[in-house]
Amino acid sequence: MSGTRTTRTANMNRLHELRRSAVNHFVTGLAVFSTVLVLVPLVAIVGYLLYKGASSLNLAFFIHVPAPVGEPGGGMANAIMGSAVILALASSIGIPIGIAAGVYLAEYGRGRHLGNLVRFTADVLNGVPSIVMGIAAYSLIVAKQHHFSGFAGGVALAIMMVPTITRTTEEMLATVPHAIREAALGLGIPKWRTVLSISLRTASPGIITGCMLAFARVAGETAPLLFTAFGNQFTSFDMTQPIAALPLQIYVYAVSPYDEWHRLAWAGALVLIAMIMGAVTLVRIFSNRGALQGGH
Repeated sequence: MSGTRTTRTANMNRLHELRRSAVNHFVTGLAVFSTVLVLVPLVAIVGYLLYKGASSLNLAFFIHVPAPVGEPGGGMANAIMGSAVILALASSIGIPIGIAAGVYLAEYGRGRHLGNLVRFTADVLNGVPSIVMGIAAYSLIVAKQHHFSGFAGGVALAIMMVPTITRTTEEMLATVPHAIREAALGLGIPKWRTVLSISLRTASPGIITGCMLAFARVAGETAPLLFTAFGNQFTSFDMTQPIAALPLQIYVYAVSPYDEWHRLAWAGALVLIAMIMGAVTLVRIFSNRGALQGGH
């Protein structure tokens, strides 16, 4: 009897082990499959852009302005520089405001009516379509100035960046252990200094990631710029006047009936994706390096 019971127990243990192994392999395979599903669209988009646009990239594309209709050649130097200027303005406005709002929600706004109102507003703004942002910027800035401008485009994109950065900053600061804050306060460090030197520095990798997500979201937006920056066929850095941008130039070329412009539109889309990926990669490298140095 004891031998039979031992054999039965061993068989049951073996079955449980086989079932656990099967479940483990199934879940692992499911995770790998999900990862592949996430990567496939990115690889497909980048691959197709390379196929359609790489042949149109040359030195003239980066240093020349668009050629007149019917003439071959030309480039998007004005749009590349315009996008860089507008995105720099949007980042300089949206990132400080978004981080400051996130710090308030995480450190001072918990359980307060104002904090709940800011949190609700950020969540609503996250779901507002970009074209609505463009119409709002048109009504508040362009209509008042009676002309389009790069400044209006930068403000519109900055408004779109703020809610994402705000909520990301709040969530990242919430992951900082309270013991670290209490240790700093116990040493007599003021709370504002604790927030700046300890909480923000500890959560900086996540906050930077949130900033880059917001940057990547607005970098390819066209609708807000149609109502604000409007576009320009020449290189201009005057933020009080209409200014070119890559998404605008791509849109104009894509809806045109000219094959030459279609070719340049694919090249512009490839450059836009490369700019976004390059900016995100550089920031992630520097943020990880800063986190490692901070850890040492």
